Amino acid sequence: MKLVYKGKTKDVYDLEDGNYLLKFKDDVTGKDGVFDPGANTVGLTVEGMGKSGLKMTKFFFEKLKEKGIPTHYVDADIENSTMTVRPAKMFGNGIEVICRYRAVGSFLRRYGMYAEEGQKLDSFVEITLKDDEREDPPITEDALHMLGILSRDEYKILKERTVEISNIVKEELAKKGIELYDIKLEFGRVGDNDEIALIDEISGGNMRAYKDGQYIEPLELEKLMLEK
Repeated sequence: MKLVYKGKTKDVYDLEDGNYLLKFKDDVTGKDGVFDPGANTVGLTVEGMGKSGLKMTKFFFEKLKEKGIPTHYVDADIENSTMTVRPAKMFGNGIEVICRYRAVGSFLRRYGMYAEEGQKLDSFVEITLKDDEREDPPITEDALHMLGILSRDEYKILKERTVEISNIVKEELAKKGIELYDIKLEFGRVGDNDEIALIDEISGGNMRAYKDGQYIEPLELEKLMLEK
């Protein structure tokens, strides 16, 4: 296997059959030792985080597969913390899509003049550019279109798919009495027809979830979600 990309929370290897292997690591994003799914730096290392993130990702990607929602997922090897995926083309140099149900994190930092902490939001979708140097700036539909990153039609599909996927995650968490506050997703163009598909992962490391008003750490979230 050839290492093609060393990421913050995953390394990517090229498989000879045309697919890729993602190796999940125990590193999580954050700052000064505090976890933050919206951060663009590694904040801490949590033992078992890679395997935990992969278990959740496998659970959700297989749910999406059942519902016919396109993803890059092929299969997962929990023991080795690896996931096989189809190749995907990035939008520009990569974008992240956040779906928000409550006002927390960077939403509150930006709009705190108007928003109260924990205020309910109606599946608010925002897109940020993957750009560490500029701290992942938010970008609008018009700018995405004018800069040639996304067409308006692609934006519409991306937004609809984001809400659909986020609502599925929200409903699954609700079955365990857990409330999803926000979730960060990534998409790419997959297959011969460049279908817009979910890529990367769906785990505790890219969402904020609360139970009885208390924030749940990613490892604990995986235990609560997947316990029988």
